[in-house]
Amino acid sequence: MSEAVLTSRHDATLVITLNRPEVKNAIDSDLSLGVLDALAGLDADDGLRVGVLTGAGGSFCAGMDLKAFAKSGLPAKIDDVFRNGCRKPLIAAIEGVAVGGGLEMALIADLLVASSDARLGSPETKFGLFPGGGALLRLPRHLPQSLVTEMALTGAPLSAKAAFEHGLIVRMTEPGGALDAALELAGAIALNAPLGVDAALRLMRMAPGRTEEELWTEQRKLVDSVFHSEDAQEGARAFAEKRPPDWTGR
Repeated sequence: MSEAVLTSRHDATLVITLNRPEVKNAIDSDLSLGVLDALAGLDADDGLRVGVLTGAGGSFCAGMDLKAFAKSGLPAKIDDVFRNGCRKPLIAAIEGVAVGGGLEMALIADLLVASSDARLGSPETKFGLFPGGGALLRLPRHLPQSLVTEMALTGAPLSAKAAFEHGLIVRMTEPGGALDAALELAGAIALNAPLGVDAALRLMRMAPGRTEEELWTEQRKLVDSVFHSEDAQEGARAFAEKRPPDWTGR
């Protein structure tokens, strides 16, 4: 894996760190490919339950590296990163800035945690571009359409406080505390049955654009799978025996 992205294990959590602090972790091909590799590793490792995506040097990500873009075009496979993300739960821990492609990188996560002084935004139109990595598709799930339109057309940033009040950010921390809060949240997720977490996540991810009737059909398939699993039996036994469950993912 490129040194532009570092990984470390914390129990059942994989911390993925964007590591180009000299440019506020701006996205070039090395970083894009590094994130793609890290997410694939997270999904492939049965010992890992959750991922946390963060940035080195006090910033999450300042977006696309415009100098690299001017020289070489879009970062390699960045569309795969933005579009596909990963199968397992992913939390973004945001300090400093998450703007442009940096905000879109954060939006591949299922939950966003940010420090109170963080700034989020979509300034691409200021640089002859537009938010083409998913922000315009995902932000309206959390923010009013009018606010998303203002962000996209003016490039104006959004404060962490406003993002928290609208529900885009699930936890807001003191400066420097985003990673610790994200790890605490990841630990709470990792304690739960992996099949149940996976099923809940899959259903919520497929919800946009589907009718309720379609989702009931998909939910029935997941119920049939999870409710007849070994972990479902283990959860019931552990509750009756007043002990922590021993999940196997089967």
